[in-house]
Amino acid sequence: MACEGVTLERDGRTVLADVSLTIPQGCFVGLFGANGSGKTTFLRALLGLLPPTQGRITVMGQPPAQAACHVGYMPQVRTPAGASLTGYDLLGSDIRGDRWGLPWLRASDRAAIKEALEAVDATVFAARRLGELSGGERQRLLIAQALIGNPRLLLLDEPLASLDPVRMRDVAERIGTIARARGMTVICSAHDLNALTGVMDSVLYVARGHARLGPVDEVVTSASLSALYGAPVEVCRSPSGRILVAADGL
Repeated sequence: MACEGVTLERDGRTVLADVSLTIPQGCFVGLFGANGSGKTTFLRALLGLLPPTQGRITVMGQPPAQAACHVGYMPQVRTPAGASLTGYDLLGSDIRGDRWGLPWLRASDRAAIKEALEAVDATVFAARRLGELSGGERQRLLIAQALIGNPRLLLLDEPLASLDPVRMRDVAERIGTIARARGMTVICSAHDLNALTGVMDSVLYVARGHARLGPVDEVVTSASLSALYGAPVEVCRSPSGRILVAADGL
């Protein structure tokens, strides 16, 4: 995945300006930034839903819209439509989404759904209605939905939101294990970078229309983030390895 001089605008406002970066295949990238910094906008651009006003984006060497069949996406939605549907229904409607209503699944479709559910350990509650599930259970189903079709690029918008710390780590590790086994590229937005440490290969921080991509130890430093945000940012590391990023308004 590559961006060359990309500028993105939303509602007449420049969200990201002149961004150039390359993410190699099989890399797990954590995407971070304050609310409104452009994380979701960036993911939508990679999906081909928001064309850049300047520059060029390529996904697996193609324009995003042409590569869409190789991309899995979990949007920042916490309650899927259709509370009366089961988890199996949710994934089934996605796998044959070109037809009205719930499709008649082939054996290969059912096998793909089974594989996706097992990957996120969601089989045990997949037969229950979505309205009966906890937020964390629904999120695991949404991740499973994004895995349908064995994508080469997985875009996850806040998949760890509303989860407790133990579940955050569990879900992050599952995503990392799946990505490594399948050779997938993952771009995963989150608020707490500690949930992704040990899983991500690189970090992408966005702020004030700019972006910085690189290893955690290079990007998540006081000097680097202060330059990116244009204000003093303090980065502290605890003896246990946890990272605290602190600044006014951050």
